[in-house]
Amino acid sequence: MYESHFGLREPPFGITPDTSFAYACNSHQEALNTLLVAARNGEGFMKVTGEVGTGKTLLCRRFLATLDARFVSAYIPNPYLEPRTLMFALAEELGIVLPREADQHHLLKELSRSLLNFARQGKTVVVCLDEAQAMPQETLEALRLLTNLETEKRKLLQVVLFGQPELDQRLAHSSIRQLRQRITFQYRLSMLKEKEVEHYLSHRLRVAGYRGNQLFTPAAVRRLHRASGGVPRLINIMAHKSLLLAFGEGMQQVLPRHVRSAAADTPATGSPRRKLLVLALLLLAAVVTAAFFMDWLP
Repeated sequence: MYESHFGLREPPFGITPDTSFAYACNSHQEALNTLLVAARNGEGFMKVTGEVGTGKTLLCRRFLATLDARFVSAYIPNPYLEPRTLMFALAEELGIVLPREADQHHLLKELSRSLLNFARQGKTVVVCLDEAQAMPQETLEALRLLTNLETEKRKLLQVVLFGQPELDQRLAHSSIRQLRQRITFQYRLSMLKEKEVEHYLSHRLRVAGYRGNQLFTPAAVRRLHRASGGVPRLINIMAHKSLLLAFGEGMQQVLPRHVRSAAADTPATGSPRRKLLVLALLLLAAVVTAAFFMDWLP
């Protein structure tokens, strides 16, 4: 679309998690280092939380890609499953064949035997569950039972939960307090700061093949940071729209007005224009209400 106009090989601001575009901001790098240290120390439970669009899935993929041959990994993107189905999903990811007619007790037994075989081979099994805030309470409890599987010296299964802040509310439930106590490492992803937004844009443009001068003016970067709140997904959406607008005008640089228009067209942003509109509607409602009551006063 606009790639040839700006000298790009591919679109730089897709919203699909792509590790080739991963930007190692402070928050993500600290979270990745925390996960790697915890995994190598054989910790049972780890947790990473962050608001929608902060890059949890991308971090999860980076983590799995960084694990070396000592690890056997499993990735479950949708853990909204009943306990029995979760066990089958985990087994499938690990290449374990379980009898379909088996009850939960025998499923746990078969999983335990397979995980023990991995341990005898010197392998550490790590399972990552994305969108963990959607897990039913009984499935979280079944997950805790899985982490009971251990030898005298080590856990047979390590679990990393990736989820929105609502995950903390789920874990606060008294029925799964035992699981909460087993979370030994945790990290909360933060939003990008304004300077990080500038580096983030430059990084993604460079990966996409851009070799020209600064494409987003400093004022455009400031407006992009303000409108997005530093959320990477929103930055990608608005940066893409801004490039489309600049391309449509035949310009070689993104200006603040391009970002302003992109923000106004993006419902999830806190664009100034949208906030002013809401404020104006509230004031209008207050005036109408006051006028109504004034008419009823004696």
